[in-house]
Amino acid sequence: MLVALAVIATACNEDPTVSSDSVAAESSESAVLRIGAIPDQEPERLQRTYGLLADYLEAELDVIVEYVPVTDYQGAVTAFQVGDLDAVWFGGLTGVQARLEVNGALALAQRDIDAEFTSVFIANTATGLGPLTSVSDLAQIEGRSFTFGSESSTSGRLMPQSFLNEAGLSIDESFAGAPGFSGSHDATIELVGAGTFEVGALNSQVWDARLAEGVVDQDQVVEIFRTPTYFDYHWVSQPSAALDDRLGSGFTNELATALTSLDATNKDHAAILELFGADSFIVTNNANYAAIEAVGREVGLIRE
Repeated sequence: MLVALAVIATACNEDPTVSSDSVAAESSESAVLRIGAIPDQEPERLQRTYGLLADYLEAELDVIVEYVPVTDYQGAVTAFQVGDLDAVWFGGLTGVQARLEVNGALALAQRDIDAEFTSVFIANTATGLGPLTSVSDLAQIEGRSFTFGSESSTSGRLMPQSFLNEAGLSIDESFAGAPGFSGSHDATIELVGAGTFEVGALNSQVWDARLAEGVVDQDQVVEIFRTPTYFDYHWVSQPSAALDDRLGSGFTNELATALTSLDATNKDHAAILELFGADSFIVTNNANYAAIEAVGREVGLIRE
């Protein structure tokens, strides 16, 4: 009888709404770092890139790291805004948009190439358009059909539109029909090569990589202009107070250190850096993207 009473007393003192399984699940959830990226390339390439990076970060940071794919650029911003993603590989514009939505969010790291990034304008060879030597020469594409990449792409829309404006062209009035939005840099190459659009603009790093891989038919599509430089891609994290509270004191700094510690002389690290098209990651900060924010407001892609 005493044993039975003890069992009953123990049961009565337990919180019926909390099970050991739920406690374990909560603890497991708190130790997961969720990373994401804007879908600027083919899904298979993204999965390979961020799968390798997730494995590296798990080993370096001693937490579970999950890569969470998103379907479009705005989806990456929204997932970061609501807290479903802890750190995201954004372009310049989407990084600014995300930080404006989350007070205290931090630009952590960028590739070595992102401090002086460029876009390229490409044309179907049937247009006869040759190399252009200045921003003002972009006026020569007036009256052509034209496609950007994603509507929220820095290198495939924001900066190309800014340079077109500088050349005196309007995306609403200067082209043959409304401009297209291909959705990704790879798709822009394919559409211009196929003649669906006569001219397009995209990320120079993707263009150079596809040329090196030999997948661009240069009898069908050629580069006609490379833009002046600007800051672009970067990692953005949730505010350090929130991230450190969930994953441990100093975690945000540890994440930045892990990213900037990727070493091209290490075979495993080199495989990750190659997929990012870089030799290294370097420290960055929010102030580096002030010019991107200014251009975003100028062309109406940031309205608040």
